[in-house]
Amino acid sequence: MKIKIISGANLNILERRGSEYGNISYNELVNKIKEFAKEINSKIKLEFFISNYEGEIIEELHNNDADALIINAGAYSHYSLAIADAIKSLTVSIIEVHLTNIHSTGRHISITGAVCDGVISGFGIYGYKLAIQQLLNKK
Repeated sequence: MKIKIISGANLNILERRGSEYGNISYNELVNKIKEFAKEINSKIKLEFFISNYEGEIIEELHNNDADALIINAGAYSHYSLAIADAIKSLTVSIIEVHLTNIHSTGRHISITGAVCDGVISGFGIYGYKLAIQQLLNKK
């Protein structure tokens, strides 16, 4: 199974965003997700994409060739109808993950999450492990 993990706005500077994001860099996050995938099933293929640009995220969704997706669009989750429309056009399973609890930050509405199969929020990096496990369960 190939899972693509799409990361959006400001995740490239994760280590500068505060302790609520786990005090890790984006590269450390990627390495941890790879470890999770190996623990769960060594046959999982992961592909990572990161961009601060809404249009690039949309293009990546349009050109998806993965069996399933995990997306953390960052702040775009809360207002990007364009990304939500791109997600809706897909037929693969998609789970939205947020490192922090979006309900505690005042950004409790997720437009993109509303069109995903599920949303995992507030469990830090372990949200990605939960998402991978769920995508495998749905397979």
